[in-house]
Amino acid sequence: MRNKIAGLIVLGIDLLIGIIIFIFNKALTEIVSTSCSHGLSCPMWGTIDAQTNISMAIMVLVALIGFYLFFFGEETRIVTRIKRVKERLEPKKLTKENYEKIMKTLDSDEKAVLGKVIESEGTLFQSSLIESTGLSKVKVTRILDRLEGKDLVERKRRGMTNVIILKHSR
Repeated sequence: MRNKIAGLIVLGIDLLIGIIIFIFNKALTEIVSTSCSHGLSCPMWGTIDAQTNISMAIMVLVALIGFYLFFFGEETRIVTRIKRVKERLEPKKLTKENYEKIMKTLDSDEKAVLGKVIESEGTLFQSSLIESTGLSKVKVTRILDRLEGKDLVERKRRGMTNVIILKHSR
């Protein structure tokens, strides 16, 4: 709808340009006819014609833009793209269905680590995670890297260790 309004505004501006061109051309023609004694062979007549043609070309270009916006300019594409981006950015609540889908994509170690984070109500120190899973520091770090890449958990630095936070997305 906004493109139609913009098209109408452009067409209105184009109409004003046309009126100004007409008034300017009429005044210039009167000036040249009174001041030029050579008749139609006077070089000023050629200048008036060139200026009129250039200004009419600009007016036609502006009118075409206005008509395009009014008849063919679609805003729905932009609006739907914005909605899609917003949907991707909005975190979705972790539901049972989402949880089951996520768990199917994880390997056994990733499931164990994510399970421990979920058991701890979504927040757990990385050092506690290492102790409770019995995995090495390096292995837990790599698993957390993969889980962060899948946007399931987030690590925040707290002193000498990290806090693992369950993200409520997907």
